[in-house]
Amino acid sequence: MLRAGSAVTCIACKNLLPSRMGVKFRVPLQKLHPLSRAIHHRYSSNNNPQRPPHCSAARHYTSLSRLPMRPPKSRSGGHGYQQHRSFWVASLAARLLKLRYILLGSAVGGGYTAKKTYDEWKDMFPDMSQYTWIVPDFVWELSENIDLDKLASALPELEEIAKLLPDMEKIGENFTFLKSLLSSETTGESTLRVTDVPPTSAAMSDSSDKQFKKSSDKEKIDQLQEELLRTQLKYQRLLERLEKENKELRKVVLQKDDKGIHQRKVKKSLIDMYSEVLDILSDYDSNYNTQDQLPRVVVVGDQSAGKTSVLEMIAQARIFPRGSGEMMTRSPVKVTLSEGPHHVAMFKDSTREFDLGKEEDLAALRHEIELRMRKSVKEGQTVSPETISLSVKGPGIQRMVLVDLPGVISTVTAGMAADTKETIFSISKAYMQNPNAIILCIQDGSVDAERSIVTDLVSQMDPQGKRTIFVLTKVDLAEKNLASSSRIQQIVEGKLFPMKALGYFAVVTGKGSSNESIDSIKDYEEDFFQKSRLLRDGMLKAHQVTTKNLSLAVSDCFWKMVRESVEQQADAFKASRFNLETEWKNNYPRLRELDRNELYEKAKNEILDEVISLSQVTPKHWESILQKKLWERVSTHVIENIYLPAAQTINSGTFNTTVDIKLKQWTDKQLPHKALEVAWETLQEEFARFMAEYKGKDQDDIFDKLKEAVKDESIKRHKWNERAMDSLRVIQHNALEDRSITDKPQWDAAIHFMEETLQSRLKDTDSVIADMVGPDWKQRWLSWKNRTPEQHIRNETKNELERLLKLHEDHTAYLANDEVTTVRKNLEARGVEVDPVLIKDTWHQLFRRHFLQKALLHCNLCRRGFYYYQRHFVDSELECNDVVLFWRIQRMLAITANTLRQQLTNTEVRRLEKNVKEVLEDFGEDTAKKVQLITGRRVQLAEDLKKVREIQEKLEAFIEALHKEK
Repeated sequence: MLRAGSAVTCIACKNLLPSRMGVKFRVPLQKLHPLSRAIHHRYSSNNNPQRPPHCSAARHYTSLSRLPMRPPKSRSGGHGYQQHRSFWVASLAARLLKLRYILLGSAVGGGYTAKKTYDEWKDMFPDMSQYTWIVPDFVWELSENIDLDKLASALPELEEIAKLLPDMEKIGENFTFLKSLLSSETTGESTLRVTDVPPTSAAMSDSSDKQFKKSSDKEKIDQLQEELLRTQLKYQRLLERLEKENKELRKVVLQKDDKGIHQRKVKKSLIDMYSEVLDILSDYDSNYNTQDQLPRVVVVGDQSAGKTSVLEMIAQARIFPRGSGEMMTRSPVKVTLSEGPHHVAMFKDSTREFDLGKEEDLAALRHEIELRMRKSVKEGQTVSPETISLSVKGPGIQRMVLVDLPGVISTVTAGMAADTKETIFSISKAYMQNPNAIILCIQDGSVDAERSIVTDLVSQMDPQGKRTIFVLTKVDLAEKNLASSSRIQQIVEGKLFPMKALGYFAVVTGKGSSNESIDSIKDYEEDFFQKSRLLRDGMLKAHQVTTKNLSLAVSDCFWKMVRESVEQQADAFKASRFNLETEWKNNYPRLRELDRNELYEKAKNEILDEVISLSQVTPKHWESILQKKLWERVSTHVIENIYLPAAQTINSGTFNTTVDIKLKQWTDKQLPHKALEVAWETLQEEFARFMAEYKGKDQDDIFDKLKEAVKDESIKRHKWNERAMDSLRVIQHNALEDRSITDKPQWDAAIHFMEETLQSRLKDTDSVIADMVGPDWKQRWLSWKNRTPEQHIRNETKNELERLLKLHEDHTAYLANDEVTTVRKNLEARGVEVDPVLIKDTWHQLFRRHFLQKALLHCNLCRRGFYYYQRHFVDSELECNDVVLFWRIQRMLAITANTLRQQLTNTEVRRLEKNVKEVLEDFGEDTAKKVQLITGRRVQLAEDLKKVREIQEKLEAFIEALHKEK
């Protein structure tokens, strides 16, 4: 009894397990879920009949019951017998008591063992309260949020379902009839026998009966096939209706979950995580041969073969721009499909959601895709390798990542670039050469198969067809145009093309109108295949038709490929990360790993600090620089066009009149412009000086190119406030009209300014004359220098003109013609041929030096002339009007410098700082500009490290989520 106890207990365990837990004991234990393995009782004896049942408790108690056999005692003599006779009652009582104790002990031990066995069996069950998190919250709240009674009432009744089922009795009769017919034909015996008929009439009747039987058999077979098709259509419609209801129910659940009813953190879907990895990989240029070999579905086909239409049917929306016969797909478009409560689309780099249920949003999405394609195409090109990333979500959409490529062409037409065909081939090969990419080969069924180009390309990239899915589009047109339907059968069976594929599908993507909706196309596709003889005659299998079956097959193949290859890719990037980190440690051990964006932010802060330093420049420094640079700019004009012409006049009145007229003309036309130019150049120079001299703790020469570009662009954008010119002209005019020197220090300052200016001009004039006449006798003897023939002629001319000046110290600034002739003849008498122009040119420099020397002597005399100035030089032979002129110029310079300094510090420095910030913002948004300005192996290494780490982390997170989903 105890040996049978364990088996009974095991059977009880099985009976205790509810049938809804889905544990079937005929499934091998190793293939069960861990929870199911825990529930599976260890005492079950049905799994392995050879193994004896575990019954340790039974063995224990049978060992107690098996007492050792005592040897029989021999009866010797009467004494023994008397003793035995005396104690047989006691012996019987002892044995009865022993049996009682054995039974009592067995009962107690059996109860204890049963209790222990029950406790062990109970411990084998898992604590299901710990696994309630597996079931989503919305399942527990379905009864609260969804009217289950209403949903149950909406489901069809059993009677309605029974009506849809085929008449099994009738089918059975048909099969019985066919079976009897076949058996009768094989045995050669006639089923119908006619008696009492003459032999001739019996033979004729027999032949007519056979013909009738054959015709009736054919009719029966046709009726049977039609009935089977009708039954299949009934089931298909029922299945579609149930799927539609399921889709609506899932949409309601997702909407409720999306509104945050359960107050739990929203996690990224698995396909979104995978798409992010692909987006990062598309921007990653590896230097360690870590290629992007993650799976994606690559859609390739001839131009106008229906690639885009197939993709739209899978995405369930008309999202792509369409054209009649012209190339519309000009760059790869990566579409990430996932399930969601709303049918929406969104670009990777945008936050706008396009509602695919609204026609205006669909039109805007198509327009945006077309604009992005045209923008990505460089000038002089037709297609671009840049990828446009788009995500589409909606109820019932299969999760996968597809890449729509430009259609393969055979001829370059007018308006296309000469290398368009080769560019499309290279783009297609770049995507298809990925060993884990699934190739969705689209073939137009309405044209001759021999005109296809893409099949040869696909067969080159995947000769064995291990990752290719062939799709024949426009099957409706193919069935109408082709004389033989068997050709379509050859195509979908892979017998017509040399390429191989995992699967073959036939689809219909509409009637060719761009205004058709997805629902109308689906209805048209289903109606066509229901009526098509391709499916009715068995040329096409049911699982090979419709885009719905295609999307399911592609999605399954995609996720299978992902599960097989993603971990290998993660390991490859882990190795790349190790190599990059090793290179960084060896080359830049004391530097932080800053990528291009982080370096740009650091440089941006340094540049802004340097711009702020401009506001810390003292007013005295600004005015000193401005006054000095302005005088350098206008001094030549003042000396040559104002002072020298006025100094040639006869008296002081004429001198002052000439000076006033020339100053007025200068102020009205040139002086304000010159002043603003000087101020702008000063601001630029100071800005450049601060950027060049900035020495911070983190100064890095990697920023030099960026800083120079920011400086140039900021200065280029900066425009001086032109309204300040009018006010500056008035200020300068008033300053130059003032002739009142108030005190002796101002007079001395004017004389000092005049003396410095004249000495500087005299020095420049001496240098010009020395270059004209060549080295003097000291330089010739000491430096071994000689004069050129021209310098010799100029030297002779200089000597002759100096004699003329000694004779006429008050000579005018210009030589008369007779004087030029006299000098030329005197030189010719000494054997020196000279040109009159050379004489005048030499005279100009000699007279200039002579005038400046006299002016310096006069300047020294005017040091004591302030007393005469206060008396307006009345009754005085000393006239110092030239000193007054230089004082007016000096005062104008000081007032102009002060005015420009105020404009700089109050307006222009702030505007320049604003321009610098705008330039930095523009450069920060321009990735190509940052790549151009922040370069070097250090930058590229940091960029690669960041990318590889990000890819590895996202891949690991995706793999973890993938394992959880399993």
